[in-house]
Amino acid sequence: MRKENSTNFWNESQIKKNCGMAYTLSVLNGRWKPTLIWQLLEHKRIRFSEFKKSIEGISERVLSTQLKELEADKLVTRIAYNEVPPRVEYELTELGLSMRPLLDSMTEWGEMHRDKKKESDRTDVPK
Repeated sequence: MRKENSTNFWNESQIKKNCGMAYTLSVLNGRWKPTLIWQLLEHKRIRFSEFKKSIEGISERVLSTQLKELEADKLVTRIAYNEVPPRVEYELTELGLSMRPLLDSMTEWGEMHRDKKKESDRTDVPK
């Protein structure tokens, strides 16, 4: 968290205000956010415990924080049921659903780049 009166905070605010790509990257900033969105695209509605089981390596604290940030950015809706034991589910909003083409493109580019880089790394190895 940056101080609101710092130069870094001001620079970040300006670039997000003036550049759609920078703003998009700031919304997706977080190791698990694209994975959380992808899980919701695939399953429509997921309980917190199902997220925890399906994403190896994520802590409950980080999962909770990332979901709260996605909710604050209006990409995810949290549905709390008044039951015992309590049940909470998450689903994408229309805005969240609109991210599918972006994530599809990012996946396609990432796979292409990873394959090209592996290929390049193999040919760069001295013999």
